Amino acid sequence: MDIKKQWIAEFIGTFSMVFCGTAAMAVNEVTQGGIGHTGVAITWGLIVMAMIYAFGDISGAHFNPAVTIGFAFAKKFPWKRVPAYVLIQILAAIAASYLVAYLFPASDTLGATIPTVDYTRAFVLEFFLTFLLMVTIINVSTGSKEIGPIAGIAIGSVILLEAMFAGPITNASMNPARSIGPALVSGYKDPLWLYIIAPILGVLLAVISCKWVKNDACCNKDC
Repeated sequence: MDIKKQWIAEFIGTFSMVFCGTAAMAVNEVTQGGIGHTGVAITWGLIVMAMIYAFGDISGAHFNPAVTIGFAFAKKFPWKRVPAYVLIQILAAIAASYLVAYLFPASDTLGATIPTVDYTRAFVLEFFLTFLLMVTIINVSTGSKEIGPIAGIAIGSVILLEAMFAGPITNASMNPARSIGPALVSGYKDPLWLYIIAPILGVLLAVISCKWVKNDACCNKDC
């Protein structure tokens, strides 16, 4: 597979995911609940599911720096390609946030991840949410560049589930790029550090736990 095509797929997929998810949050904000929390959660789950099926066989549909790092840690993705994937994902998220800002200027947060609890509790929750997400991803995917037939449904459902119950607390990011984009464009950058560090630590523990359960089955090299 052409690496440039994989980069383009990662950009489009990440852009679409961040745009649709944060746009739903922005619309809900400016309409004072017109979509509702449930609607926002469903939007996140559906766009993730759609992008996985659209680009999973091209780029692996990471759309998330933490997931890319997790696959590399699991030896399913070469470390040398991680920087490019992460940069593309972050640039896509920033571009999506600028589009949300242009379309919905009345939105103050632009879908930024802002915890409603103290940072320590928010950190622990984001860590656990990302752990659950990566456990699902690494067990339903067949490799960093392939997806199983149920991967899109499984991963999209986990995103929806976590957004449903944790959204009101931390906005359920589980994705450094998804948090970086709105934070830089909206200016809500104070809690950004926890949305970068907690997901990365969460995916690393998920990969380690996979090794405990499946020995080396989920850590075969697939580059």
